[in-house]
Amino acid sequence: MILVTGGLGFIGSHTVRALLDQGEECVVVQRRARELPAVLAGARIAVEWADITDRDALLSIGRRHPITGIVHLAGSYPWPPVPDAPVEATRQALDGLLNAVQAAQDWGVRRLGLASTIGVYSGARNDGPFHEDTPLPMDSPVSIPTFKKVGELLGGFLADTTGIDIVDYRISGTWGPLGHPDPFFAAPALVHAAAHGTAPDLSHLVYPARTEDGVDLSYVKDTGRAIALLQLAEKLNHRTYNVGSGRATTNGQIIEAIKEVVPDASVDLPTGGDTAPMALDIGRLQQDTGYRPTYDTGRAVRDYIEWLLAGNKR
Repeated sequence: MILVTGGLGFIGSHTVRALLDQGEECVVVQRRARELPAVLAGARIAVEWADITDRDALLSIGRRHPITGIVHLAGSYPWPPVPDAPVEATRQALDGLLNAVQAAQDWGVRRLGLASTIGVYSGARNDGPFHEDTPLPMDSPVSIPTFKKVGELLGGFLADTTGIDIVDYRISGTWGPLGHPDPFFAAPALVHAAAHGTAPDLSHLVYPARTEDGVDLSYVKDTGRAIALLQLAEKLNHRTYNVGSGRATTNGQIIEAIKEVVPDASVDLPTGGDTAPMALDIGRLQQDTGYRPTYDTGRAVRDYIEWLLAGNKR
């Protein structure tokens, strides 16, 4: 049985779905009570309401379920930043990570997966897709990559000292059903605007969106399946894996795919983007798990628009 923290959230619910499709049983840990998301409707899963920063509450779950693996996707970073209580926010973020490792050790778990991010490569020098061995800069412009780098370092230390197989998932820009407006890329907002017949609201973006801007975008169904394969692989040859599509998708390509589905969509963006598109090298992931993305840009856009037109809010 695989425990997934944040298992009713965006990436978490799709990861649980993929694990179930692989024949695994799952228990999900969620801090706040909520309904099962649509992708898990009718699924037989155990749900535990617990705050992962509460060590005793988390550890007690292992007395009720025979847990053999952990996928830790619940937030391990303070976002948005908490300027009035930064020390306490940092303590809680790290407590969640350390408690997950403690649980893995106490339960004799074989593998613990930790969610990291493509953002750790921000500012790194690279001429092509980012490989897991790409040297990372020490600083980050926002809190998420900072905490993910800290988490990777702590995870490596704890893997060496505990003997637990701790694996980092450097997850690319992920979007699709159950997602939300992302602060770093425009694709979800563009699709929502097309499905609802409105102009896109891009006020949440950290940087202005341009047609030429591009990043490695992974449709969430692919992301969930990749994480499931990493958790279930008999043997992994590395500690860190890029999880993405292996290619950069520009806003212009998203807009083109949208207009194939909704020809009159008002989703055009200004030109003039000069940011180098970011893509991930997913060779390790493919070699060790056999993973291949199944959603290209066109299929992803169509699937997401159909999901929204069916009455789903996000």
